Amino acid sequence: MKNYIIIGGSSGIGAAITAQLAKENNHVTATYNSNDGNSDTDNIKYHHLDVTAETIDLDFLPKEIDGLVYCPGSINLKPFARIKPAAFLEDFDLQVNGAIKVLQATISKLKKSGNASVVLFSTVAVQNGFNFHSQVAASKGAIEGLMRSLAAEYAPKIRFNAIAPSLTDTQLAGKMLSSDEKKKANAERHPLKKIGQPQDIAEMAVFLLSDKSKWITGQVMHVDGGMSSIKN
Repeated sequence: MKNYIIIGGSSGIGAAITAQLAKENNHVTATYNSNDGNSDTDNIKYHHLDVTAETIDLDFLPKEIDGLVYCPGSINLKPFARIKPAAFLEDFDLQVNGAIKVLQATISKLKKSGNASVVLFSTVAVQNGFNFHSQVAASKGAIEGLMRSLAAEYAPKIRFNAIAPSLTDTQLAGKMLSSDEKKKANAERHPLKKIGQPQDIAEMAVFLLSDKSKWITGQVMHVDGGMSSIKN
């Protein structure tokens, strides 16, 4: 039984990852900020954590961690001219500084594993330019740079990879998928003519955490219905 921590593991993609890891008989610690409607089970323990706080307390974690996933994110789509610089900083604080604080607090526990894996989240919008995506792409681009640097620094004891999804049917994307018409229109934009589901992303995350991916590090895995590489 391995020890995994899922930051933002109570809803959406994080909840799907948490459930899959627990199903495979691992010990999972999942954190939440506002969504506290989950109950502890034999394999899953939930703890409140605000990653935007000046200091964070992770004393509840085990002494050794085999894998970590950082899920907190936001999707704010606006014309660039209407975005205040402070909004970019708010996204950066949640998605980049939050990850940095968590990783600095857990890096010694990850090193103890000897074969740990960290999964971060980017977006298809980093490599593909989309209208009104400057805010989300800016911070997720920073995540890709951070991931590659840490993959180099901590090899071979810790592997670092990122997943870059396209639009996924979660609460976070609710405004873009709030009607059948919107769902159909967004599905048609993808070569596979589907909207991604949390479990689609969770399967990749669990693979990257496992020993099956032991020769993969420093990579951005595109789980995006073909959006990043196929034009049709």
